[in-house]
Amino acid sequence: MKWYFIASLLTVLTSSQGILTTLSQSNGRYNYDYATVPFLAEVFKLMVSSFLLWRECRRSPLPKMTTDWKTVCLFPIPSIIYLVHNNVQFATLMYVDTSTYQIMGNLKIVTTGILFRLFLKRKLSNLQWMAIILLAVGTTTSQVKGCGEASCESLFSAPIQGYMFGILSACLSALAGVYTEFLMKKNNDSLYWQNVQLYTYVSFL
Repeated sequence: MKWYFIASLLTVLTSSQGILTTLSQSNGRYNYDYATVPFLAEVFKLMVSSFLLWRECRRSPLPKMTTDWKTVCLFPIPSIIYLVHNNVQFATLMYVDTSTYQIMGNLKIVTTGILFRLFLKRKLSNLQWMAIILLAVGTTTSQVKGCGEASCESLFSAPIQGYMFGILSACLSALAGVYTEFLMKKNNDSLYWQNVQLYTYVSFL
């Protein structure tokens, strides 16, 4: 039951991100420095991870926390990727509406599947490849408008800049996710300790 609740909560939070971000706009622009939003979000996650690490240290024997420089210095890489990705999301919503943003978010699945195969050598079945292709085609065709609509001057329903930012966001998300999984499986450190390192770099870069 616990996992159903977590999955439902993540679904609601993910779906509401684009809506809330769009609602925060005024005349298609942000009247605030949107770079501060990812910063505050990462600081919050850092605080939560630090608390969970502290609780883990109290409840069990001291968890493994590698402080070797060769391992620690790898965390800035996904941190920089996440930093850029978080800001690209705001730029995307300046050009596309919320529904388009959510549909384009499915491209993350496509890019993640491809990068998993290329970098982590994960084999995908024929059915999985077919699903990735259909998802990519479905996302693309959903944005093509017919000539019966307001104007045929543009093939797509949103400015090209929005799609470019959306594709960039999907690639960055996949790259950060794949690299983070590789990094976290590279050692047996506490998950909370690794999160603390990751969020620390993201917050202060």
